[in-house]
Amino acid sequence: MVTGSALGSRSRDRAAPPPCPSAGGRRGGAAAAAAAVAALAGLCALCYGNSLRGEFVHDDVWAIVNNPDVRAAAPVAAAFANDFWGKRMAENTSHKSYRPLCVLTFKLNVLLAGMNPFYFHAVNVILHCLVTLVLMYTCDKAVFKDCRLAFVTALFFAVHPIHTEAVTGIVGRADVLACLLFLLAFLSYNRSVDQLYVGEHFPPTASPFFLLLSLFLGTCAMLVKETGVTVFGVCLVYDFFSLSCNGLKLRNGGIHQRPARQPTASPSASLQVAPAGRENGKHRFAHRGTWSSCHPASPEEQRSGGLSVPSKAMWAIRRYCCYLTANNNQNFLYTARPFLKRAALVVSYVILMLYFRLWIMGGSMPMFSEQDNPASFSPYLLTRFLTYSYLLAFNAWLLLAPITLCYDWQVGSIPLIESVWDARNLATVFLVLVMTLLSLHCIAAFKKLEHKEVLVGLLFLVFPFIPASNLFFRVGFVVAERVLYMPSMGYCILFVHGLKKLSTWLNKWRITVLTLFALLLLLFSWKTVKQNEIWLSRESLFSSGVKTLPHNAKVHYNYANFLKDQGRNVEAIYHYKTALK
Repeated sequence: MVTGSALGSRSRDRAAPPPCPSAGGRRGGAAAAAAAVAALAGLCALCYGNSLRGEFVHDDVWAIVNNPDVRAAAPVAAAFANDFWGKRMAENTSHKSYRPLCVLTFKLNVLLAGMNPFYFHAVNVILHCLVTLVLMYTCDKAVFKDCRLAFVTALFFAVHPIHTEAVTGIVGRADVLACLLFLLAFLSYNRSVDQLYVGEHFPPTASPFFLLLSLFLGTCAMLVKETGVTVFGVCLVYDFFSLSCNGLKLRNGGIHQRPARQPTASPSASLQVAPAGRENGKHRFAHRGTWSSCHPASPEEQRSGGLSVPSKAMWAIRRYCCYLTANNNQNFLYTARPFLKRAALVVSYVILMLYFRLWIMGGSMPMFSEQDNPASFSPYLLTRFLTYSYLLAFNAWLLLAPITLCYDWQVGSIPLIESVWDARNLATVFLVLVMTLLSLHCIAAFKKLEHKEVLVGLLFLVFPFIPASNLFFRVGFVVAERVLYMPSMGYCILFVHGLKKLSTWLNKWRITVLTLFALLLLLFSWKTVKQNEIWLSRESLFSSGVKTLPHNAKVHYNYANFLKDQGRNVEAIYHYKTALK
């Protein structure tokens, strides 16, 4: 290990790369990686194989079958002039969903295989498989730095039932493809920063090509679905709190020599207790890090390991601020100059994209009805605030326990919260408490080069959901399971991080914990397969909505329309009356 004083004479040193593995180790690692890829691809195929028999249902009819821009004879330029449903963007009746790249994938499907829904579903399954594999790679390279934990995360993501609407519903391709481009943009940005740099500044941009590539991929993600633009926020926050801060820690605390990569074993092996001389699965080094650069370590700092999470977080923030303001008598602007240059480029580009987005929308926002989003039409600020806050907790519950799933959550599915005494507010309070503790845990971990998974998990969970949260503009739904496809990546990362911690704390019960996790994977796989069957036809989808949410007027109305089309007028009249009631 090189000490901080030894680094003081060089302003652009680099951390020593890890030793090269032997040829046998490389062959073994390649074989393990190939086995992991095959296992994940096979699991995705098993879980979503039955969806290939599905028809065009629900929004598929309007976005594909009845969309003139998807037809083979339509010009390609029409996809860039109209919204997702084929209407002119400037029209008042337009949904303002500008997703030309997703529309072009539908058009490509039609050109290659006609209006056969089998091939539309096959593309969705393939895209979900690719997202799962890229997520594993992302977790291995930028999150856990452990191929086994990365595999477990991807395994959990592959079978989560909340993905059914996005994968089995053909129009959900927008979410799946945007998620794939989101991950690729994140990886490109991560590659553009010099992660081996050790010097007096934040790490510089090592590859302008990958930085520009990340901007291009992020733009493509936004042109597939609007939530793709959030990748730029994720990249900047990750850059500041992880990549740049790690470079400064290396400079002031010495180079952390990376431990040799462990031979690939079963996923459960990564969840075992770390042996002596290791802390949370990572090597400990006796050195003075960034947090001791302002002044010598005090007894209070030496005892910081026994502090509570909030105390550790406050201590970490104070020490980090001390470092930023006292780093060799240089101010923060000078120290963070490389990061600020990247941030200025990204922010300027995002502003330009958002201006274009507003221009293509004709300078107006979409118009929704009260039935689409009842809370947004409430005249009472308290009702809107309490309901929106509860909806955040409700979406979190769908990720945690996807028991009740439905294709439509509008019109009475979730009654408004009009009083602070409503018992559902307890769920909101609990969510705020959990998110606060996770954030403090993430901040407290900054004094050590670990727990990057908490930061990435929170970023992937929160940022992609912001456009659907009603915080900045009104959305046209109450709850939509498809919009949780991207945030579920963050949830899976946090879940596996917690599982690793739990198996460490409960050493004697480790086998039990892993067995329960295996049972959870089986249960989620079964739920996904059963949920796919609901999306196979209009009748199965609409009838399931009536059974799942009988107090939802919209599902009764949709089912009544289907029954009318089938000539089952007596049943149709009953459900029309129920919807009116």
